[in-house]
Amino acid sequence: MDNYDQKLGIKAWAEADRPREKLLLHGRRQLTDAELIAILIGSGSRTETAVDLSKRILGFYQNDLAKIAKLSVKELSKFKGIGEAKAISIVAALELGRRRKEIENETPQKISSSKDAYLMLKPEFEDLPHEEFWILLLNRANFVIGKHFISKGGQAGTVVDPKVIFKVAMEHNAAYIMLAHNHPSGNLKPSAEDISITKKLKESGLLLELPIFDHLIITDHTYLSFADEALM
Repeated sequence: MDNYDQKLGIKAWAEADRPREKLLLHGRRQLTDAELIAILIGSGSRTETAVDLSKRILGFYQNDLAKIAKLSVKELSKFKGIGEAKAISIVAALELGRRRKEIENETPQKISSSKDAYLMLKPEFEDLPHEEFWILLLNRANFVIGKHFISKGGQAGTVVDPKVIFKVAMEHNAAYIMLAHNHPSGNLKPSAEDISITKKLKESGLLLELPIFDHLIITDHTYLSFADEALM
């Protein structure tokens, strides 16, 4: 048997080494991260099994699933053996996991602090390699009535249109607005533009009787509150 025959993929492996069969026999919790990813991609190549390919991808990112969850289809496709279809499967599976976490936390929530708002908005910014701007809408009792995507930018910033923000708030009969955007770099320091747009939106909100409560800058692990830091 030559090397090619030995590397045909999952069906050619020893029974104990097949991720699909292992899942059926022992349950999903018994599989390693590499074995779970191998199930998603289905097969390896002439020189590498699906598990070995998965281990190579994980190893490149220090076995950090959070880093892999940030990858685009294009970035995953750069790995030899990962075509567009396999990359799409990985991206879709990790996005489903993120959405599940968000749904589990969907209960009516009152915002009493910047931390409450951060915990509510954090799932929207997880694993993003670019900036996005979102708003949290509150009723008069400070309960969340919605969170809404406003705009998307690059790694360095995003453009915010005040008209869009206040239009969305009025359409949903909001009493108060909280602003939020992420810094993919991990730097919490507000830029001059961050401070300027916050001031502009706060002034506009007062005129429209839609007060801006706070503006959060969110990174992967923490946040900064303009209100807490007396920046607004």
